[in-house]
Amino acid sequence: MKIFTHIGQYLLLMGKVFSRPERLRIFLKQVFKEIEIIGMNSLGIVAIVSVFMGAVLTLQVGINFVHPLIPNYLIGLTVRDTMILEFASTIICLILAGKAGSNIASEIGTMRITDQIDALEIMGVNSATHLILPKVIAALLFFPILTLISIILGVAGGIGVSLLTDVVTFYDYVDGLRLFFHPYYILYTMVKMLIYAFIITTVSSYHGYFTNGGALEVGKSSTKAVVYSIIAILVMDLVITQLMLT
Repeated sequence: MKIFTHIGQYLLLMGKVFSRPERLRIFLKQVFKEIEIIGMNSLGIVAIVSVFMGAVLTLQVGINFVHPLIPNYLIGLTVRDTMILEFASTIICLILAGKAGSNIASEIGTMRITDQIDALEIMGVNSATHLILPKVIAALLFFPILTLISIILGVAGGIGVSLLTDVVTFYDYVDGLRLFFHPYYILYTMVKMLIYAFIITTVSSYHGYFTNGGALEVGKSSTKAVVYSIIAILVMDLVITQLMLT
């Protein structure tokens, strides 16, 4: 079946990717470049989405927690745990799959159809390690930072709602943020983010690396990279949650 062909090609490509870089200085320079491209350039969209997710979540929870027996501090607690457990990792990575993933696939795909990858191979350079490994390392280093930023900004968005509306008071919201905090949740979301970072970079690189044809095929490879990255993220979300939280 075709799916097994793709899995085999993917695993063979990963075997080529994770080999020792030929020139460490050039490799490190490329890693820092990818941190800027993949990570720093995604800060804006992550910040905007996180603030509004926290704000909307606070409004929705506050509107639904109207029973007199439900304390208002549960609004802050719910927003905090939801941001940590799901939104700051899974939802943010679904966005990054579209932004960073498509960029990776189109970049490598363009290099493939313009024979730049073949030129690297002719010069004796391991093209997989040279092109893909810096992206993987950069994502593994910076995506967890994006997660922490997302959590903080999501909570801040909820604070903004508590100050600007009467859904919940600021003091009740902050009390909820302080109660029943489980440090294990941070570990859980960091594990998820590292796995998602690996999925986004490697799956996108795979589709770009095996692009055939012209410019139209580069666009198709970018679309496939985003779609398959999202599917893989959702499947792994289910698996990791089952393994770590149940």
